[in-house]
Order: sequence, then structure tokens, then C-alpha cells
Amino acid sequence: MPNAPLQQADPVLPAERPSRRKVLLGWGLAVVLVAGGLGGFAGAWLERAGIGDVHLPQAAKVPAGRAPGSVAGIAARALPSVVTLHVSGDDEAGTGTGFVLDTRGHILTNNHVVAPASSGGEITVTFSTGDTARARVVGRDSGYDLAVVQVSGVRGLTPLALGDSDDVRVGDPVVAIGAPFDLANTVTSGIISAKERPITAGGEKGDGSDISYVDALQTDAPINPGNSGGPLLDAHAQVIGINSAIRSAGNDTDSGESQAGSIGLGFAIPANQARRVAEELINEGHATHPVIGVTLDMGYTGDAARVSAKGGTGGPAVQPGGPGDRAGLKAGDLVTEVDGHRVHSGEELIVKIRAHRPGDRLRLTVERAGAKRVVSLVLGASERN
Repeated sequence: MPNAPLQQADPVLPAERPSRRKVLLGWGLAVVLVAGGLGGFAGAWLERAGIGDVHLPQAAKVPAGRAPGSVAGIAARALPSVVTLHVSGDDEAGTGTGFVLDTRGHILTNNHVVAPASSGGEITVTFSTGDTARARVVGRDSGYDLAVVQVSGVRGLTPLALGDSDDVRVGDPVVAIGAPFDLANTVTSGIISAKERPITAGGEKGDGSDISYVDALQTDAPINPGNSGGPLLDAHAQVIGINSAIRSAGNDTDSGESQAGSIGLGFAIPANQARRVAEELINEGHATHPVIGVTLDMGYTGDAARVSAKGGTGGPAVQPGGPGDRAGLKAGDLVTEVDGHRVHSGEELIVKIRAHRPGDRLRLTVERAGAKRVVSLVLGASERN
């Protein structure tokens, strides 16, 4: 039998000619691709050439609310209670800050803010809403550099709560609100840089009657002239201090009205001290000062506070029957410590005494003729500076 021809497993079929429709479809696709390429090239060329409108991207929406402890959250709660004071007198005028203490219209500020109006001047209070009202001085005290004024006929006042300044710690975040250089509702932030800074401010009168002694909180929150009297707030929007003084570059003294800018050294009156003084100013019209009943030698340059040889009026330096006399203090004694804390000058001793209330008991370390001893005394009260 003749051999059968071999067969391929996959036979080859005759080639077919492409149809006209397929040819047209192919050309159409080619045209689209070429056109797209040309468009992209043209767009890139126009963009590089700076031709055409520019549309900048926008960030995503930020939630409207802010955390209560954030700077924005603290400011939102406190700003309605902070006011700007414009004060004018016979010879001078100035701007300061204050904040609402109660719904009766009492406002706390610095004494040096309202001092120009002490002899018949005028005080105008501007709220964060822009509304204004006249204010009168209820009471003021230069020794603590605090004053209370009051507005009448103003409804809807929101008081700021006074916090416990004894609980403040170095490094705690703080927010300051005020009107630096008359820029109302200015908010700055920082930390507590130090505590119990003995500072003195004032002294323009020359007789010492206007000097304030403050055991201050120090902060690096920017404070400038016009911030005086404004609140220093903690993370709970509670007032822990009243901004009062700054240290300025090229200025060797603490001042509430220096015209130099902030260098991060601001000082605030502790809220616990301000609370007592404000209550006395509102209820009594004046504040009492704790005293030990001795005259200090403010010119002494040694590392202590020295009891003067005689009193300011020529009488005894130790008031007979006063707290110092009952504790056994004598003229010439050196006070080196208060409750175990070192005292370097007469100013520091006054500051540490002013940080207490009349009736508080203190332990003083006293040096006499080279011998040291510790005495205990109960602070007296005085209405004098």
C-alpha cells in the first residue's frame, strides 16, 4: 500500500485580506493617539512658557473646633473677658489691659495703668466686641501694683476664673492676652520660665511710695507695653498671673511701661496674691500689707537684709510692740533667710514678706555679731505702702 502523505497537526490556512472597516478603525486609533500626544506636548510647552491661567492647590479643610487646651482654644474662651483700658489724666495718657472679675462689672488691672486718672482723669474700657464703657476706680494699691475699676450698665459679662498660682510649675505652657502698643486682643504664648522672682518696679516719685514689690512668675510669652494688667492663663484658661513688668534690652530696671520690645523676660503678679488684694480693694477700698515692723537699711550692699540703725522718722528702727520687737529683732541685725530661703537684699526681704498675708507666721534666720539664730514671728498689717 502506498504510504499516505504526512499531515500537519495544525494546518496552515490561506491568508485573508483585511476588510475596509478594520483599516479605517486602525487609522482612527492612530489619529487619536497622535492627537493626544500633540495635546500633551502643547500643554507642557504652554506651562513652561508661562501662558494660561494658574490654579494653585488648596489644603484640605481644617476642623472648625480647636482643642480646649490649645492656644486657640484658650484664646477663644478668654478673649470675651479681656478688655483694653484707655486712660487719660491732666498730664499723661496711656493704654493697658484688664479682665473681668465678676458680673457686677469689676475689672482687675495694674495700678500703673490707671494712675494717670487718679486725680480726676477718665478711663474708657473697650471689650473684645468693640463695645465701650466708662469706668471708675474702685481701689488701687501701688505696693502690689494692682487696681480694680468698675463699669456700670454692661450686661452679659463673662468673668475669668482665678487659678491657683502655687500649683504652677516651671515649664508649664501659658497664654498672655493684652493690647501691646494699643493692638487690642493680641494673643501670645510661651511657658513659665521661673517662679518667685523678686522684682521691684516703679519708683518714679523718688520717695519710694510708688514702688511695687512682687514675688513674680517669669514667662517668655511675649509681653510689651500695653500688656500690663492683662491675664496670664494656664492650659485650663484660668488666670495664674497678672502681667505687670518686662525686662528690656539696654534697660537695667524692671518696668511696666518701657518702650523697648519684648526679649522674653516678662513678669506676672501671682494670682493668689492678686485675689487677696482684689477682694480687699473691692470690699474695703484699700489693701493691707503684711509687715514685720522694722525699718530696713535699703542702702546696705552686703548679702543680706539689714535692720536700719534708726527709723525713717528718726525713731527706733524696730517698732515697739511690733512683730519684729516681739521676735527679738534689734537694730543692725542681718536677716539672711525667710522660711529657709536665702535673702540677698532688703528688697528681697520685702518681696518675700509681701508674698504672704497678715497673720501668717514666718521663720527668719538672723545674724547678730557673727552668731546665727532662727526666730519666729507673726506678720502684722499696714495700709501704708
